[in-house]
Amino acid sequence: MLNPQHLAIFAAIVQAGSISRAATQLGCGKSVLSRQLARLEADLGARLIQRSTRRLALTEIGEMVLQEAQQIDRALTNIEQLTDQYQQQVRGVLRVSCSMAGRRQIVPLLVEFTALYPQVKVALQLEDHLVDLIAEQIDVAIRASSLSDSSLVARKLTDNPRIVVASPAYLARAGTPQTAAELAHHACLIYASGGRVFDEWTFSGEDGPYKVRVNGPLQINDGGALVTAATAGCGVLLIPRKLVAEELARGELLEILSHCTLPPGAPIYAVYPARDGLALKTSAFVAFLLERMAA
Repeated sequence: MLNPQHLAIFAAIVQAGSISRAATQLGCGKSVLSRQLARLEADLGARLIQRSTRRLALTEIGEMVLQEAQQIDRALTNIEQLTDQYQQQVRGVLRVSCSMAGRRQIVPLLVEFTALYPQVKVALQLEDHLVDLIAEQIDVAIRASSLSDSSLVARKLTDNPRIVVASPAYLARAGTPQTAAELAHHACLIYASGGRVFDEWTFSGEDGPYKVRVNGPLQINDGGALVTAATAGCGVLLIPRKLVAEELARGELLEILSHCTLPPGAPIYAVYPARDGLALKTSAFVAFLLERMAA
């Protein structure tokens, strides 16, 4: 394949009128340009310039190649300018991946981010499976999991403590459990996804971790839907505190069993591909998340 840079150098030599002047303008050695011109002619299988001690003369094919080479030279210059502008401005389409449950936190933050940076458009994908960031061209994924792919960078955004909650209506009807073991006799709302049912809730006691098997009327693969069911009085829910902060503040849900210790959930990370020259939109978004989610 032809090297576009060789074509651009060919155009620069013709414009300068000699290899020597072109070398001076480009800040490189005359021998370097001579070799690159010779390589281009070898790749094309045709002589482009007739060389003499006084001047350069284009061959017939050289005239035709020059017209195309000048277009490539302009395109390379435009691309460099576009790249410089792109790296100096927070702009473009930002592709973000997040879990279904995480949308309760991330969507308000995305609204705030696009207000701060109006030249950014966000494309949000909600899914509960791990996404191949490279294959799906995701700029940033919000994950509650450890990092196993060495081609990715993970920045911890926040811890993820969990609590047990229920609505005032449910507690008035069924009573308030005083111990974790009593949950076995309550209607509990259970997260289920990918064939796995998370119906064993783990607590920590003086003798170490212990599990309580729970049961209830609903199994749902979406944390937001579980919160909706809990506020409707359907049962008891084990959930990250951050996902029910608003409901707790409004009194729609109440924390119960606060004296029982729960192992923390996996911390929340911003995960993005490890690349040189990270797009400004990506670095700005990660910095924004670090500031806002820490707060």
